[in-house]
Amino acid sequence: MRLSETDSARLAGSPPAPSYLEDGTTLMSWLNTRDHKRVGVMFLVAVIVSFFLGGIFALSLRMKLLQPGPFLMDALGYNRLFTLHGVVMIFLFLIPAIPSAFGNFVLPLMIGARDVAFPRLNLASFYLYLAGAAIAIYGMVHGGADTGWTFYTPYSSTTPTQVLPILLGVFILGFSSIVTGLNFIVTVHTLRAPGLNWMKMPLFVWGIYATSIIQVLATPVLGITVLIVSVERFAGFGMFDPARGGDPVLFQHMFWFYSHPAVYIMVLPAMGVISETVCAFARKNPFGYKAIAMSSIGIAFVGFFTWGHHLFVAGQSTFDAGAFGILSMLVGIFTAIKIFNWVGTMYRGAIAFKTPFAYICGFLYFLVFGGMTGVALATTSLDIHWHDTYFVVAHFHFIMVGASVMAFLAALHYWFPKMFGKTYHEGWGLVAASLIILGFNATFVPQFLLGNYGMPRRYYQYPEHFQALNVASTAGSTLLGFGFVIILIYLAIALRWGQRSEQNPWGSKGFEWMTASPPPTHNFDEIPTITQMPHDYRTHEPPGVIRVT
Repeated sequence: MRLSETDSARLAGSPPAPSYLEDGTTLMSWLNTRDHKRVGVMFLVAVIVSFFLGGIFALSLRMKLLQPGPFLMDALGYNRLFTLHGVVMIFLFLIPAIPSAFGNFVLPLMIGARDVAFPRLNLASFYLYLAGAAIAIYGMVHGGADTGWTFYTPYSSTTPTQVLPILLGVFILGFSSIVTGLNFIVTVHTLRAPGLNWMKMPLFVWGIYATSIIQVLATPVLGITVLIVSVERFAGFGMFDPARGGDPVLFQHMFWFYSHPAVYIMVLPAMGVISETVCAFARKNPFGYKAIAMSSIGIAFVGFFTWGHHLFVAGQSTFDAGAFGILSMLVGIFTAIKIFNWVGTMYRGAIAFKTPFAYICGFLYFLVFGGMTGVALATTSLDIHWHDTYFVVAHFHFIMVGASVMAFLAALHYWFPKMFGKTYHEGWGLVAASLIILGFNATFVPQFLLGNYGMPRRYYQYPEHFQALNVASTAGSTLLGFGFVIILIYLAIALRWGQRSEQNPWGSKGFEWMTASPPPTHNFDEIPTITQMPHDYRTHEPPGVIRVT
């Protein structure tokens, strides 16, 4: 006989196991936890705090750009501010947000495991994240840096600002990323439940698995690169500084060898979230399961060979520029496969237009719009015109921030009942989603126009004929920020006063919904036996089954 865990407990007359939230309520019980769910929640809190800190920096930048020249801050303060904004948003939010928070929480549940493979290492990755963030923020407060988040040499080797603590913080954050990725790879290989073969794994797990491969292989290159820059500043080493016989273009190659795959560290988990949630709200099996899964691996593989499209104006050969441009467009093919299959999943589905689905729609829009501008930027002749202009800024934000944040918010609203057992106000959720999507367009569409007109990025001063578009962009960022504040308010209210959620409020067939909401500490009393594909809406059976003896 096979019954769900909740049903077997009810028939046996025993109360359900206490949730992970009730298993110790002191601060130390959280700080010393080995539970992947608590580690995920702590990561979630940390990345949300980082996101709002980076958002405050962004709003400050936009307020200054209301007028050209001296306004609210001097030129050095402006340079420091856009550097801090980039460092916080990329290294403290975008890279760890979905893998470290939601990956930690739901991946073991999805594969029928009681925890990750290395629980202590998992907690250590969180403390490495905190240590790296603390050191980087210390450098921001005590002098800051004015190099931009890319730390291009030779300026980062010679600037009088405090680059060294921020570089050290990024170096430590890289170890957190590596440890998390390694843990997920081993967990997926060794702890899958009986019956869960590779072609039955949830698509979110495929996304996290592909991301983890990039984290483990690419992040050490960033660590080596920032370490060399640190040694240059500290000991006068000359690998990148031309005044000491170094080559600054070598820094660009090494930096982008990590940082272009890092684009997919941000986007692949977001794609995994969409692959998972679109089935739940369309009430359909995934259209083209194998194509979605294999395209995740394809993006991870090809992403390692496209770094050179950031160097079209750095003096590389015509052949190299053409090769890197073609490879960059190849990533667009894998992305198009995903988009085609997501739309196919929604086609003729019984769509429930809830808050997470609104963010799914926003994600598709930003991914397609931003992806097409990415294909344009991979064309050498166009990139030469747009290089280092606001067109690149707008493209980057549409893909890295727009699409990734849409998926992050979809995941937050979709798994909020699973994580905390509470429901939020659906009406306010849709209002906030509308404001954010509209505000994002109002912020960055003017920046596409500014870049096409030739306005360079990171400039403190600009001609007055660019002011109208800058004012429009700042107005959009204010609307965007207002939408995020609404989310913060209604989710805080839901945590304190929200109604108790059902075990599976979405009627999803995802494997993580096999357990109660919120889940018990050890997830499963018995390891589940998986007997169906993820999101199999052709059957009326619950999502996965538990073998009961």
